[in-house]
Amino acid sequence: MPARAGHGSTVTCSAHASLKEGKPRVSHLREHEEALGRRLGLNRRQLFAATTGVAAAAAVSLAQPARAATRQPLIPPGRRGIILYTVRDAISRDPASTTLPSGFRRVLETLADIGYKRVEFAGYRQHAGSEGGANLESVAGARLLRTWLDDNGLEAEGNHGFIPGSWPLSTADLDRFKQVLEIANILGLGHVGTGADPTNSPYKSDWDVAAEKWNELGRIAGEAGVKLYTHNHDAAYAFLLDSGPLDAQGRPTRSSGVRKLEYFFGISDPRFVHFEMDIFWAHVAQYKHRTFTAPDGSTQTNIFDPLATVRARELRFPLFHAKDGTSNPAVPNGYDMVPFGTGDIDYRRFFARLRHMGFHNPMYEQDNAPGADPAQSLRYAELSYANMAELRA
Repeated sequence: MPARAGHGSTVTCSAHASLKEGKPRVSHLREHEEALGRRLGLNRRQLFAATTGVAAAAAVSLAQPARAATRQPLIPPGRRGIILYTVRDAISRDPASTTLPSGFRRVLETLADIGYKRVEFAGYRQHAGSEGGANLESVAGARLLRTWLDDNGLEAEGNHGFIPGSWPLSTADLDRFKQVLEIANILGLGHVGTGADPTNSPYKSDWDVAAEKWNELGRIAGEAGVKLYTHNHDAAYAFLLDSGPLDAQGRPTRSSGVRKLEYFFGISDPRFVHFEMDIFWAHVAQYKHRTFTAPDGSTQTNIFDPLATVRARELRFPLFHAKDGTSNPAVPNGYDMVPFGTGDIDYRRFFARLRHMGFHNPMYEQDNAPGADPAQSLRYAELSYANMAELRA
């Protein structure tokens, strides 16, 4: 799509020509950033300040020439996606205060210009001054969003939204969940879900209740033609407390070595309950949750393997968060979040070893993409898209 000018001026991606010529990725990055500076209205000094961090992070991992264009892309063009949480600053900023893309309509145009084909919502709120108003979580709002998606050749795959907390379901929660599904059908979502784990509890009994609720919600969603999914952070891969001496409340204090989400895999119905692995947080779990106290009081080691976890039930993972990280043992999580393709997580190996290439929807996410530079999150989105496109077998 051509670049748009004025209020809707966008960030466009010129990566493909450079890739075909086999230019070094760092060289391409510099050229690309200069073009971005012109489009985003940044002068040379501002551009340097805004891009120094990206260039430094990218220099190590982007220094090799691009692989031949004939190699099979590990993320097919039609599956390259982004969760809109990554660019939440752009969606929520006042369009009257900036010439940068703002609000759903202009941001969706920008992401389509970059090359993304799929998006995942993180709610339906934007700045009140944007077209359509502040809250588009309604039938009318969904129809407006669907128009903008269709106009830009985008497909919405999911939303991190409302999942009933009560169980058994209250009438109010059930009615609201049905509205979630109605909006999903208008938008053409294949999936509805949440950014939270089914429960934060370490105890088996609470996961049993969560599975009962999720099985029923998944059945209701399935009747509406939508898959229900849960997005997981590292805590879901910690070990279940299911054995050993009981505490004063009668709860177990030790573990048989089963991880919480592994237990949930087995008791949730594969027809109705699906998953979105956040690959960054799965690697944090690999770093953090390595040992457990066995029933006999001994300390046991068990290293989590994100890829093996997916491969064991691959068709239950229709969605991924493709979030990258640079190893940093000095921080509690062991990684710092960075743009996709500039970190240490081996995404080439991860995607190359999946059995069902083309089934999954990898959504680029970076929690810390917004920053002091108002153009940063969209610039990171463009850089990350280029690196998604370069990821080849």
